[in-house]
Amino acid sequence: MYIVMIASECAPVAKVGGLGDVVFGLTRELEIRGHSVEIILPKYDCMRYDHIWGLQKCYENLLVPWFNYHISCTVWFGFVHGRKCFFIEPHSPENFFNRGAYYGFPDEHVRFAFFSKAALEFMLKSGKRPDVIHTHDWQTALVPVMLYEIYQHIGMWHSRACHTIHNFKHQGIAGANILWLTGLGRPEYYFQRDRMGDDFNHSAINFMKGAVVYANFVTTVSPSHAWEVRHSDWGYGLGHVLHQHQSHFGGILNGLDYDMWNPESDPHIPYHYSAGDISNKYKTKEALRQRMLLRDAYKPIVAYVGRLDPQKGVPLIRHAIFHALHRNAQFVLLGSSPESGINADFWAIKHHLNDNPDCHLEIGYNEELAHLIYAGADMLVVPSLFEPCGLTQMIALRYGTVPIVRAVGGLIDTVFDWDFSERPRQERNGFVFHQTDNLAIESAMDRAIGLWFNEPEQFHELAINGMRYDYSWNQPGKDYVNIYEYIRDK
Repeated sequence: MYIVMIASECAPVAKVGGLGDVVFGLTRELEIRGHSVEIILPKYDCMRYDHIWGLQKCYENLLVPWFNYHISCTVWFGFVHGRKCFFIEPHSPENFFNRGAYYGFPDEHVRFAFFSKAALEFMLKSGKRPDVIHTHDWQTALVPVMLYEIYQHIGMWHSRACHTIHNFKHQGIAGANILWLTGLGRPEYYFQRDRMGDDFNHSAINFMKGAVVYANFVTTVSPSHAWEVRHSDWGYGLGHVLHQHQSHFGGILNGLDYDMWNPESDPHIPYHYSAGDISNKYKTKEALRQRMLLRDAYKPIVAYVGRLDPQKGVPLIRHAIFHALHRNAQFVLLGSSPESGINADFWAIKHHLNDNPDCHLEIGYNEELAHLIYAGADMLVVPSLFEPCGLTQMIALRYGTVPIVRAVGGLIDTVFDWDFSERPRQERNGFVFHQTDNLAIESAMDRAIGLWFNEPEQFHELAINGMRYDYSWNQPGKDYVNIYEYIRDK
């Protein structure tokens, strides 16, 4: 099959979060399976150009209709670690993608509506006729709408649309001006509730709702999150339209890049190990202690790695630090927050615990240190309030670090409780708690730390169980190919 990914991110050239990792990882897996895949991205001025090989102009003076005029674009082509990528560079006074950052501007909906329009216009005029166009999140959610309302009538009649929602919280809300700018027009048509009319703001259209209505298939990033967004508040108001279109909606668990995250060859850790011989993990634990200035003692290391974002359960992360110390464990943290108040809080905790030889908080992010923590820690806490998929627990499992997670989204799809799971003992790989109060995470941590101290052989078995799971892109790749074939043949 011929597949085109249209997205606002692709790791490592333009990455803000997990979306970029998915676009890159899924594309590579599809290519391994013999499919032809291309990626279309904005040409941001702040991209990591050092990760693009052979960057060159491939289409000049692409005239994109925009309201009652045209915006000229140059399209560039280059390889991003082997992936074929096209970068759209508009030449307009708005400087849509020359702003020194990927996101965070008041005209966000206009920027990405234009990018979606330009991507379709590029495919139309360059003769690209993919079997499947795969779009991601609200930024490219207008592509399925414009494909079926405009472009299928002028040459792209056989292309099908698959849309993946990574984050339901951001949906792309805009007024009628977007309809006129993109050439869709007819606000009275698109504002209807069974098309793009926002269910809570009747004077607005909802980009993401449009993708749910128009795409041939819609996915989110784990089976459990697919249930949550239809039956709980985590759908952020889209539960009703998802229920209406549930026949073409489902959850596919994201994969993990098993080349980047591999304890057998990871260049960021001092000792390599595998499920067959985990002994070097304990040497790595010593290296982590030295790096974090922790004392050498017979204690487990509990870790947290990731954003200090309210979604991640910040009060529970804070409580986990002190509870681990109370239970005679050590704690390391690597992360920062986009909110200054949360950062200040954790800086205060860092200063308060500065002289404690069993705790180290690193406020910020360091890729090399993240790898060392995943490899050297014994346990990782992931107390998220909601987690569409989550990669940290998969990384922990890959490195034999036992995850302690809250039972939401992709966490409950990947972590199976040592004490209470219905799975066979050899398939249990972590500890799970359900509530959002301190007692809930305490209970799970107590069970994990208690097993480490009292039944070290069983804890070792649990760690090995986690390492034997396959959360690579292998299975998600199969699932997406099945969806592509299903919608292509409709």
